[in-house]
Amino acid sequence: GMSDNINIMASAETTTASNERTMSGTKRDHSPSKNTSNGGDGSLAISSTTSPPTKRLSSNNGEVGVSDGNNNNNHINSSSLPKGEETMLPTTTTSSPLSSQPPNSTTPKNATNNATNNTPSKKKEGDDNLTSKDYYFDSYSHHGIHEEMLKDEVRTRTYQMAILNNKHLFKNKIVLDVGCGTGILSMFAVQAGAAHVYAVDCSSIIDQARRIVSDNGMSDKITLIRGKMEEIDLPVKQVDIIVSEWMGYFLLYESMLNTVLYARDKWLKPEEGIVFPDKAVMYLCAVEDEQMKYERIDFWDNVYGFDMSALKEVALKEPVVDIVDPKLIVTDSVPILNIDLQKCTEEDLSFTSPFRLRARRRDHVHSFVAYFECAFTRVHKPLGFSTSPFSKYTHWKQTIFYLDEPISMCEGEEITGTIKCTPNSGNKRDLDIALDISFDGAHSKFTNKRVGYRLR
Repeated sequence: GMSDNINIMASAETTTASNERTMSGTKRDHSPSKNTSNGGDGSLAISSTTSPPTKRLSSNNGEVGVSDGNNNNNHINSSSLPKGEETMLPTTTTSSPLSSQPPNSTTPKNATNNATNNTPSKKKEGDDNLTSKDYYFDSYSHHGIHEEMLKDEVRTRTYQMAILNNKHLFKNKIVLDVGCGTGILSMFAVQAGAAHVYAVDCSSIIDQARRIVSDNGMSDKITLIRGKMEEIDLPVKQVDIIVSEWMGYFLLYESMLNTVLYARDKWLKPEEGIVFPDKAVMYLCAVEDEQMKYERIDFWDNVYGFDMSALKEVALKEPVVDIVDPKLIVTDSVPILNIDLQKCTEEDLSFTSPFRLRARRRDHVHSFVAYFECAFTRVHKPLGFSTSPFSKYTHWKQTIFYLDEPISMCEGEEITGTIKCTPNSGNKRDLDIALDISFDGAHSKFTNKRVGYRLR
């Protein structure tokens, strides 16, 4: 049996990163990432309960875990991960001095954000039937997206380790790969001893995946199916394991989680069936980001002498996906969403969560930042990865929500509020996000201020 709380300790290699800042938007970059990163020491805390963890405990050796209220913490240190493959980094649900965090900025080097130039056409040559509503699936036929994801070592190697280090779970089992892309997770599953893998994807990338599977001698073990999960038929009634890399920006944006849950309810064996990964937690913190706010938001006040502030209002409503320098984080981080993929429902993905962010130092807050962690806990040695600003770079980066006016905070003061996230009524892959915030500080005071965003 698994304990109620799993704590995964790990550290990441520290590499030198360029201090160059890049502008980023809210769509996936289709070009391969050339980013380097720095890392630090810390912990990943994934709770097996459906509610966010509420209390942090620090042991004498600096390990930080999520408490179940009974001080029953399981600590799994970085020695449980193969050398050089540690991926987990800190979540900070209690205050700790910023001086104890990694000193170097983590920024992408030469990263591109020109979604227009890198995004494939909505209509492919010779295909007159594609419309804008097919764009989400069509965009994933572009090899650049898969190149970026495959080169994200944190993502790909964590999946590789979770599968290949648990061959006892995969041996002679039937596996379903939801959103298989190039088929790499399916091939990992075959390496781990799976009897057969059914790999499903809506995009034409599956044509290349079929060749890839064949070129690697696995055609007899992997059946590739093109279509929507909700519309296809499988030649089996049940599967033992579902593998999927479903996470989007802000965890839920353009994610395939609804599809994974549909596949789970229709095909996964109800008791012993496993979803890989099975846990995800999203966190929120507040940061000082005056320079980037000026470049991204205040820029519109004076554009070559013209007042374009009408676009400033639009810019404020669009969250930005980019790397956040960990030194800019002013507050602690708190969990706002805790997902158990074995049990959660589609309704759970529309959520409202209270939060309380405590300042670690005196500073101005210009934005809120969200990031997430995923974990494989139903395995022999649980492991996972984090997209925290303190962690090694991933293509998910972090999601930034700018405020129209900065908040002046003194150490120990708290921003309180709620965050509400729902799929947009017009396009369910877009997210409507609203924050209601209150602050009673020495230099700023306001109550129930609402700021709204649309991630699209």
